[in-house]
Amino acid sequence: MTRSPAYDIPPVRALLLSLWSHLSRKRRRQVIALVGVMIISGFAELISLGAVIPFLAVLTNPGSAFDLPIVSAIASYFGLTSSSQIIIPFTILFAFTAVVVSLVRSVNLWLNGRLVAAVATDLSCESYKRTLFQPYKVHLLRNSGNVITKTTTQVTYTLQALSAMLNMGTSAIVAASLTVGLLLINFKVAISASLLFSSLYLIIARRIRPILRKNSKRISSANASQLIALQEGLGAIRDVLLDGSQPFYLNIYTKADKPLRRLQAQNLFLTNVPKYLLEAFGLVIISLLGGVLVIYNGSQSSVIPLLGAMALGAQRLLPSLQQIFRGWSSLKSNQAAIAAVVELLEQPLPSIFEVNKVQKLNKFICCKNVSFKYNENQKFVLENLNLEIHAGQKIGLIGSTGSGKSTLADLLMGLLEPYMGCILVDDIDINDSLTPDISQVWRNSIAHVPQAIYLADCTIAENIAFGISRENIEMSRVKLAAQKAQLSSFIDSLPDGYNTFVGERGVLLSGGQRQRLGLARALYKNSSFLVLDEATSALDNTTEEEVMKSIDSLGRDLTVLIVAHRISTLKNCDRVIKIENGKICADGPPSLILN
Repeated sequence: MTRSPAYDIPPVRALLLSLWSHLSRKRRRQVIALVGVMIISGFAELISLGAVIPFLAVLTNPGSAFDLPIVSAIASYFGLTSSSQIIIPFTILFAFTAVVVSLVRSVNLWLNGRLVAAVATDLSCESYKRTLFQPYKVHLLRNSGNVITKTTTQVTYTLQALSAMLNMGTSAIVAASLTVGLLLINFKVAISASLLFSSLYLIIARRIRPILRKNSKRISSANASQLIALQEGLGAIRDVLLDGSQPFYLNIYTKADKPLRRLQAQNLFLTNVPKYLLEAFGLVIISLLGGVLVIYNGSQSSVIPLLGAMALGAQRLLPSLQQIFRGWSSLKSNQAAIAAVVELLEQPLPSIFEVNKVQKLNKFICCKNVSFKYNENQKFVLENLNLEIHAGQKIGLIGSTGSGKSTLADLLMGLLEPYMGCILVDDIDINDSLTPDISQVWRNSIAHVPQAIYLADCTIAENIAFGISRENIEMSRVKLAAQKAQLSSFIDSLPDGYNTFVGERGVLLSGGQRQRLGLARALYKNSSFLVLDEATSALDNTTEEEVMKSIDSLGRDLTVLIVAHRISTLKNCDRVIKIENGKICADGPPSLILN
């Protein structure tokens, strides 16, 4: 569900600690190693700043440059005795220092980008994994558009925040190093300027913090609304075109997109405007400082090296302070996005989530006193239901809309767990908490054909062998499944055969072909239990009859449960079970129940 503006987002510190807890040991070690590189980068900046004073002193007044201890020591080490001898070596030394500092900063930037990208991939994949492995009941109660927004857009925003945070760390270390250097050059001026600039940033941060926090919530909500509008408009494109309702969906999208862009622009302005204000303020300070030093010292040659070092230090320090501020702003403006990602990461994972075993149905499926409701405060959808289905039977399930037919099918497939009672497959409780993998083992032996077949935009073969990588598809099984589903002659008539693309959601196929492709997919699994949930309700009578003939030809090796409204769909069943108000009201042969 979309977060409301009143949602209480956890503090940034708690969110970052949660993200840290979800990082692998390898990533944590990489973060610590990057901090080491940041420290080296800060030390390099300090050396770079320290090299300015001797370099400018040598250029402006080579004769008096020997009065500086650093110049005297270097000149003595290399045997330089005259002022004319030190200009070129010190120029080369300064240039070399600048190149080394640039390389260190470049390496730091490259490692920063690589690490952020790796962390983003880890977080995105982990979020998706935890979402995929949630129980079916959880998926029923939430909007898929919101989940997609969190695993894509919100992860991207979290990536931006993490990148800004790492840059903030680098900038903090660099700023500290530059401040130390400036303090060594002129303690009074450096301490005054540092306190002044820091205070200004703190005042600005205090003023805009509530704005960024508020915008963070609104952006998160607008992103979800935007994606939902896209899903609804494009997902029902046939009806949209028929009804001419494009303006309606465009209006919904615009109402979500317009404030989103405006809020993003506001955040961008608030994040960057301090830079321009404080740059101007810094130039004023430097110019005033230069004038004061010249007046009091009376010598430009002695002031220029000092002023140059101070100017370079300020020129490096201000961007570092701005990066710190930008990192803080990014964390605050993306706080809701980080909270959304953390919410996905904290979804529980089953202890065993990759089960390849299959529990074949050999004897019976049995429901014993099964009751079910979706929420604690709702009434029971099914109540005290008892049912036994023998292996090889073909069972029909009928009832009015809302009677509980599909819920019973979901319970039998192990997608839902009974609120009370149990479901046994060959005397094994498929929801036994002591053997948590048993429900997945049972689901592996089930094939399901719903009313609306989901077809991916890939080939017929890939859609039949759904969820299996192309290199692992067994074409012999694909062709056998297509043959049993009465689909092989149609596929063979196509120019590309099984390599024919079906289009998004199978738009290039007819309704009957889509249903038979769904049946072929189910048969590819070699399952022992086939569930048809209103699988033919959208078909015309002729197409339905052809599909049902395909099912009737499967023989007794397969147990079939058919959920349907049409009497014609169930006429060849062994038994028909009628459900009303969550209870079995009739159970018997089709000739008795359907009449």
